[in-house]
Amino acid sequence: MTTAPPASPLVEEDLRKALTMRTRPRRPSALSAALTFGWRAMLKIRHVPDQLFDVTIFPIMMTLIFTYLFGGALAGSTDAYLQVFLPGILVQSIVMITMYTGVGMNEDIAKGVFDRFRTLPIWRPAAIVGALFGDVVRYTLGATITIVLGLILGFRPSGGVVGVVLGVLLLLVFAFSLSWVWTMFGLILQTSKSVMGWSMMVLMPLTFGSNIYVSPDTMPSWLEAVVNVNPVTHLVTAVRGLMHGNVGFAQVGWVLVACVALVAVFGPIVMRLYSKKR
Repeated sequence: MTTAPPASPLVEEDLRKALTMRTRPRRPSALSAALTFGWRAMLKIRHVPDQLFDVTIFPIMMTLIFTYLFGGALAGSTDAYLQVFLPGILVQSIVMITMYTGVGMNEDIAKGVFDRFRTLPIWRPAAIVGALFGDVVRYTLGATITIVLGLILGFRPSGGVVGVVLGVLLLLVFAFSLSWVWTMFGLILQTSKSVMGWSMMVLMPLTFGSNIYVSPDTMPSWLEAVVNVNPVTHLVTAVRGLMHGNVGFAQVGWVLVACVALVAVFGPIVMRLYSKKR
């Protein structure tokens, strides 16, 4: 029979103080709770650095493969293609990795961590909003790597630093909004593999059926019509315009409207599923 090691005097003293307090500790604010869960997401990456594969290696692979494999055939030279392609592959890389928000939520549910969060005296949506905040850091890292690689390869944004920063910020807002969809999948589906499968089934036509790789003008009329209403197409056009200094404010407006619509529709659904999850 083994006995537990005695608690250190310092730990025992802290426990006594906590148990003898007559006043209840102040409830954390909504922002404080959300930021704490965001920091938790960062700590998970610190302890499991493999999670950074999708925001580091994936963007590099996609940029190199498509630039040098298709650049000459589609634009006459890799340099000319890179000027148009890099903002597009930046959008695809970040949009594709948004699905891991739902995967992480589903894994927390499977491990029972989800039930523990529900018992804490905190703002109920803090666990979800905090996870989304943590993912924004991952998106920022992925965007930075893609842009730095593009600059090394010869990408020269006419909009300068300001245009690049604004383009990335717009992309991050869209990615944050889209993550609510995959969070819903994470709460509904039974396994993380199912979440990934359903997310890919939605993301593949959204990203490949857009203007990331080629201009919609080269497509059949029926396909061009579909591509032109794709929200990812509007996002790519807006990010390209911001980075090259020829942005159309109507395109930026459409992207922001899409962001508001995504949060307005899927945010309440996620909150309802979260509160009723057993």
